[in-house]
Amino acid sequence: MTSPDFTALLPLLIIAILSIVVLLQISFSRNSYITYLLTCFALVIAFISLFWSAANTPTQVTSLIVIDKFALFLMGLFFLSAIVVAILGYNYLKLFSEERSIFYIALLLAVLGSCVLVSSSHFVALFLGLEILTVSLYIMIAYLRQAEFALESGMKYLILAGASSAFLLLGIALIYAETGSMNFREIATFAAGANSLRGFYILKGISLFLVGIGFKLAVVPFHMWTPDVYEGAPAPVTAFIATISKGAVFGVLLRFFLMVGGQNYPSVMLVISVIAVASMFLGNLLALLQNNIKRILAYSSISHLGYMLVALVAGGNLAVRAVLYYLVIYFATTLAAFGIISLLSDKDGEKMAISDYRGLFWRQPRLAVAFTATLLSLAGIPLTAGFVGKFFIFMAGINSSLYALIIILVINSAIGLFYYLRILTALYARPENQEAPIPIYPQLSPGGGITLTILTIAILYFGVFPAPLLRLISSIVNDLSTYIAT
Repeated sequence: MTSPDFTALLPLLIIAILSIVVLLQISFSRNSYITYLLTCFALVIAFISLFWSAANTPTQVTSLIVIDKFALFLMGLFFLSAIVVAILGYNYLKLFSEERSIFYIALLLAVLGSCVLVSSSHFVALFLGLEILTVSLYIMIAYLRQAEFALESGMKYLILAGASSAFLLLGIALIYAETGSMNFREIATFAAGANSLRGFYILKGISLFLVGIGFKLAVVPFHMWTPDVYEGAPAPVTAFIATISKGAVFGVLLRFFLMVGGQNYPSVMLVISVIAVASMFLGNLLALLQNNIKRILAYSSISHLGYMLVALVAGGNLAVRAVLYYLVIYFATTLAAFGIISLLSDKDGEKMAISDYRGLFWRQPRLAVAFTATLLSLAGIPLTAGFVGKFFIFMAGINSSLYALIIILVINSAIGLFYYLRILTALYARPENQEAPIPIYPQLSPGGGITLTILTIAILYFGVFPAPLLRLISSIVNDLSTYIAT
């Protein structure tokens, strides 16, 4: 390895080293506030280091890792999102008697695994990153052991994640058995010249690989764990699962398909199209039946992954731009939604029923306005960033003549509007009668309030002025296309 290699790996090295520093700090002093500050410091320094790494991109570090603008962009998104999770987690965990310091080590390691995932150009790196992420999530999901559904949620995720890893490894084994390589670029070269029999086994390997990835993304029919885990995990951890965890898996899936030429396998594209349609319909229809906000957001996330799969099927640079833009907006809206749930939590637990939010505007108007912007963006209403994100996915589908998928996407966006409106009407409703119990909401913490304000401004700003973010994404996509072509 050379000096440019180390410079390129700087964000990963910083997170790994400072995770050890945080562990040593906990060994000497169980002060959760210091641990929290060290965690935020590690994430901020790692984010700043991205600008040094960008000067040497693209850099192939051995055959395992590639550091390019695509990986660095997603890493930056993960670091910023993890800071939000750390801030929300600090205020949330203070409500409970559990030891809080270990949470931050698990958070840093989960971020490290996510960063390894999106920079993988080899199945070994992919699996290593995925396991670092997944094992950290086992801890984070079941962290509040005394909570009602925490251990149940952690156990469900443990079992299903283990099963998905088995499918993933079997798919990798089949691909390796036929190609003799686990490097994405070498697999693409072999597949391009493979005969029909060998192409058949590669196709089966990719199919099993997709099954494993489908569990991690929680798309239909691999979605059953999602509402239970979302409900049982602490709200800041749910925010992490819904954003960073799924974003990392989708990022490596996108890189894999671009590098191996996934568009050259029509049967695989057909399967992904079916999964996208099922995820959109099932996610939205099941969300209509829920009265628990975390379960609504869980099913909503399934439908949003279905929208992004439409762009994956479309392929091309426009589709990659649409996916990256949608990921940024999805991160902001989802973090804001679960951030509000975190900020409204008290020692009695989280406010999860829609009725708990009835009249929120008349008691916490700032939270109600932020929640309104978030829900409208998730629904894809104009002048919010969510509308622009869906518009670009729509354009990517039209550009590839995927008219049936686009019509289904539009129909499901209309269906999704109904359950978002149910929450919105509750926010601005007055108590049904004066004797009705009025929910008591805790005062906003300064850190949580500022974080939520920034997320709300981002949702509205990028809905009106998307050009700066789109220019950045266009340069990233051009860099990725150049790397794949060489």
